[in-house]
Amino acid sequence: METTELRRLIALEETHWWYRERRAILRRELRGLGRPGRALDVGAAGGGNTQVLVDAGWDATATDHCETAVEAARKRGLKAVRADARALPFETSSVSLVTAFDVLEHIREDHLVTEEIARVLAPGGHALIAVPCDMSLWSSHDDAVGHVRRYGRDSLTVVVEKAGLTIDRLWSWNVLLRPLVARHRRRSSGSDLHRTPFLLNAGLSAIVCAERYLPVKSLRGVTLFLRARLLR
Repeated sequence: METTELRRLIALEETHWWYRERRAILRRELRGLGRPGRALDVGAAGGGNTQVLVDAGWDATATDHCETAVEAARKRGLKAVRADARALPFETSSVSLVTAFDVLEHIREDHLVTEEIARVLAPGGHALIAVPCDMSLWSSHDDAVGHVRRYGRDSLTVVVEKAGLTIDRLWSWNVLLRPLVARHRRRSSGSDLHRTPFLLNAGLSAIVCAERYLPVKSLRGVTLFLRARLLR
């Protein structure tokens, strides 16, 4: 992602409905992972998800390939290092949890990223991954933010399992808003990273929050979430 787009993301992530609900998803997933340990947030951008990990008791480090992101995370008081997700500067079997939200789709050699995730995880450790789904939703937004692909359930499963990870759960998110997103993306001419008016932001937040209580996770959405473990 270019520095300009990254700065937009960092400015938005505290209030934007999309990022707020993703942090809520992360909080819920953390409750099922047992006692907090050492965690690595790959592609952390400004550190919003890293902060969730820290608040939940994890010894978390943010990593990003962009120095702007690393500086932003450090300004929040977070541990942060610049790193290539394809060659993480951490010891083998050294962490209990790796999060990688909206990372794989930016890297052509996505298999190298999942292999690195598996390498740094200790046996029994978990990975939480989120990616944009469905190439039929490809738009100028994907070009603007540096995506090289969107995933299907099969393609995400393959790249995760080939790395040696065992998938516990794979589910869709942003299902209810998919028709609106698809329509908007067809008409868009660039990145969707912009500030949303207060009332619209609140309305979209309410809709996406409703998915917490509805049986829609097996339907097509805008994002795929995955939780996996390293068994060996």
